[in-house]
Amino acid sequence: MSLVQLILVAPANLEETLAEYLLAHPEWGGAFTLLHVEGRGSREHALTPQEQVRGRVARTQFQVVLEADAASHLLAELKLAFPKRDVAWWLTPVLDFGRLA
Repeated sequence: MSLVQLILVAPANLEETLAEYLLAHPEWGGAFTLLHVEGRGSREHALTPQEQVRGRVARTQFQVVLEADAASHLLAELKLAFPKRDVAWWLTPVLDFGRLA
C-alpha cells in the first residue's frame, strides 16, 4: 500500500464546488481536510486592489490522503472537471497513517 497526500490549492470561490466534487466521489476515499489559507503565486493576475496592497490572496487548501494510483486517477478527473482554473496541486509521500484510537 503506497499512500500519498494530494494537496490542492484553489481560489476561495471554488471551495464549495471542489468540496462537493470530492464528496461525490467516495471511490477516492471520501475524506479530506480543508484549510483556509493565503498565498501568492508567481502568476497572480486580476488581483483586487486590497490583494495587491496585502501582497497575497485568499485560497482554499484541500489535503487528501489516498493510494498513489487513486491520486493519479483523481488528478486526471480534476483536470477534466476544472480546466484552466487557478488550482495548484502537488503530491507528497505518506510514510505512515492511522488513528490514535
